[in-house]
Amino acid sequence: MNSKQWMRQAVMMAAVTVAATTGSSAFATEGGGSIYPNGAENYMVGAVPPPGLYVLEYLSGYSASQLNDNAGNQIPLNFNLNATAAATRFIWVTDQKILGGQLAFHAIAPLVNLGVSINGTGQTKSGLGDMDFGSALAYHASENLHYLFAVDVSAPTGEYNKNDMANLGRNYWNVEPLFAATYEQPVGINADIKIMYDFNSINKDTNYRSGQELHADYALGWGFSKAFVAGIGGYVYQQTTDDTQAGNTILNNRGRVLAIGPSVKYSNGKNWFVTAKYTKEFDVRNRPEGSGFNVKMNLPF
Repeated sequence: MNSKQWMRQAVMMAAVTVAATTGSSAFATEGGGSIYPNGAENYMVGAVPPPGLYVLEYLSGYSASQLNDNAGNQIPLNFNLNATAAATRFIWVTDQKILGGQLAFHAIAPLVNLGVSINGTGQTKSGLGDMDFGSALAYHASENLHYLFAVDVSAPTGEYNKNDMANLGRNYWNVEPLFAATYEQPVGINADIKIMYDFNSINKDTNYRSGQELHADYALGWGFSKAFVAGIGGYVYQQTTDDTQAGNTILNNRGRVLAIGPSVKYSNGKNWFVTAKYTKEFDVRNRPEGSGFNVKMNLPF
């Protein structure tokens, strides 16, 4: 790819989207973004609480100043991306059971502040991002092991203009089946994973379909007491199919990233807890290479 093509890709990349909380962005998949904000989840991701109404609050930030190509090399551009977000998630855990699993529903409304610049030209936006809705069946295999199966649907509610550098919405629908599991001990190993697979629809304004995406958030730590867990957390991401535009396949454009960093959890033992982590990305392809933080708070009614 010649320098003009690199510039065209980079300008297209600047149509960055941050959804749910905030996530990495670049030019693999349209505008380089993803519906799911990688790294949003942490400890307790697979443990659904007793029936009732709950509110989860996600606070996050992400910054990057390096954009990598398909070989993992830095593209020579003056590139900067900064995003912060506060996403409120409403959860209703019902008394009803289906196939032995506890039925639950949720909705997420993200508020995002996004700034992006390339070679001195930039744009900043704030507002509502793409909202997410889902249902789940949750299981409690033992006092320590919990897991769930779910399907999330993301709606194009965020502001979008194909001519803008920064966009708060993806302008297409997404369906994401997922599996999450939590293993917790008051003193001992604590392990969590959330595995997701994304099916993206077509952006009708650009006739662009982003490829399918496989990704997972993870956390592994040690419980020092019933209240405190410390360890590591992060995410892995791999685009599994090629993007297409107007029916034409875009080759050598699949995104990939690994991220890891310190992660902690504090719980009062009464369904109230907070998790926090800092992650640094590496082994990045066709995406920015940056770092971010994520905080999650569970607030039962």
